[in-house]
Formats: sequence, C-alpha cells, structure tokens
Amino acid sequence: MSSIWKQKDFDAEAVNALCSGTMAEWLGIQFTGRTERTLEATMPVNERSQQPYGLLHGGASAALLETLGSVASSLCIDPETQICVGMEINCNHLRGKKDGWVRGVAEPLHLGSTSHVWEIKIRDESGRLVCAGRLTVAVLKKRKTGES
Repeated sequence: MSSIWKQKDFDAEAVNALCSGTMAEWLGIQFTGRTERTLEATMPVNERSQQPYGLLHGGASAALLETLGSVASSLCIDPETQICVGMEINCNHLRGKKDGWVRGVAEPLHLGSTSHVWEIKIRDESGRLVCAGRLTVAVLKKRKTGES
C-alpha cells in the first residue's frame, strides 16, 4: 500500500510546535505518529477537557477530531499552492471517560482534489471506542499576496 502523504517527512515534534498557542495546545493534544494511511494524536482527559459532570466534553472530542483531520489534510496537500479548511464535522459520543487520556486515529475515506473526508476514532487506554466521527475538509487554492 502506498503512502497518502505528499509531505513525506513527518516530525511529530514539529507538528506539535505548529499547534503552539492554539486550542490543540490548550487541550494538550499531542501528535504521536503516522502510518502509510493514518495520523494519530493523544489528548488528556482533565479539567481542560471535562464538562461539569467530570466527563470528557463532547466539544473537546470534536476539537481532537477536527485537529487530527485538518492536520492530516495539510500533510496531503501542496502547502505552496493549497490550504485546507474544515467544512463539516460529525461526532458520535459513545462512551463516557472521566480521566486518563484518549487516542485519536484519522484515516481517509476520500482524498479528492477539492475535498477530503476523514474518519476519526477516539479510543481510551483499553482500546474501547469513546467517540467516532467524520470530518470533511475543503482543499482550496492559496491566494496570492494582495489577491482578494
């Protein structure tokens, strides 16, 4: 199976550095690796990602899903001529999680010239499915400086 990545060199540390000062950093999302077709990241379940009942907040799961899918798309495009932006997200919250961490894995369902669709599954430390979702990303031509 051939790699889907246009950007062949993957440095988790560099990808994590790109997230500095963003929601991903605030939530503690850390990219941990990739395979020929998947990208993965972890997120702690703590006071930053919990809702008032002490469970993992659905919005935090959605943020992990969107972060994973958006970064995955950015690794599949030509950054000199293209950008990618999220268009639609769907999340099914399947299991509560009170503490520890979760791991998300993004895998493409579709990699077209103008859109990407990612399936992302979030699991707990025991491998139990916590959340499953799908992200649609638009692939756009990068505007030239001064272009409106």
